[in-house]
Amino acid sequence: MRIAYWIVTVLTGLLLAASGVPDVLMIPAALEVFRHLGYPDYLLPFIGVAKILGGLTIIQPWFARLKEWAYAGLAIDVVGAAYSHLAVGDGPSGWVPPVVALALILVSYGLHRKTTPKSESFSVY
Repeated sequence: MRIAYWIVTVLTGLLLAASGVPDVLMIPAALEVFRHLGYPDYLLPFIGVAKILGGLTIIQPWFARLKEWAYAGLAIDVVGAAYSHLAVGDGPSGWVPPVVALALILVSYGLHRKTTPKSESFSVY
């Protein structure tokens, strides 16, 4: 169970962290998607930094409470992305990637809860 947790979590964390890099760098493709969704350019680097920090946070093994918040923030991010693509009428190529990311986050979180002793679940350490 712990091996499955670490495989899914490292994959999910790195995938989400890597998806934040184009946002932070404000590459033209990321700006184009963001503008298509109707969001202001200045929000893109903020979202990118949040994705990078959230992805790296779920990978670290020390701060359980911070990890809980990171899972919540990442889930909100991808649910918002899926909703935004649906709201502007995008097809599956727009909303499926965030839904897949949400599935990975949920699996990682579920395995995290199963493999973390109850005494550590909400510990700061």
